[in-house]
Amino acid sequence: MQICGPKLSLCGLILSVWGIIQLTLMGIFYYVHSVALIEDLPLKHTYERPSDFYTDADKAYSQNALNCWIAACIYVLTLVVSGQQFYANSRTTA
Repeated sequence: MQICGPKLSLCGLILSVWGIIQLTLMGIFYYVHSVALIEDLPLKHTYERPSDFYTDADKAYSQNALNCWIAACIYVLTLVVSGQQFYANSRTTA
């Protein structure tokens, strides 16, 4: 069953592959606590003790890594749907 055309399904394939690569890498970088991504963490501006900052930063890094991996899984679903549509369109035009 065709839902979209061949150009849109190809675009979905390309965007899905790029999204999977990018979000998987970002999830890995959050998982290893990359300092370059600290500005993207939802942290308070001031902390009374350094241990509070480290605890909050660890939780935020872990949560952002999980969010990136969940989004990458959603892109896998989009890749499957786009691939099925691309296959369905290629079979009807041949």
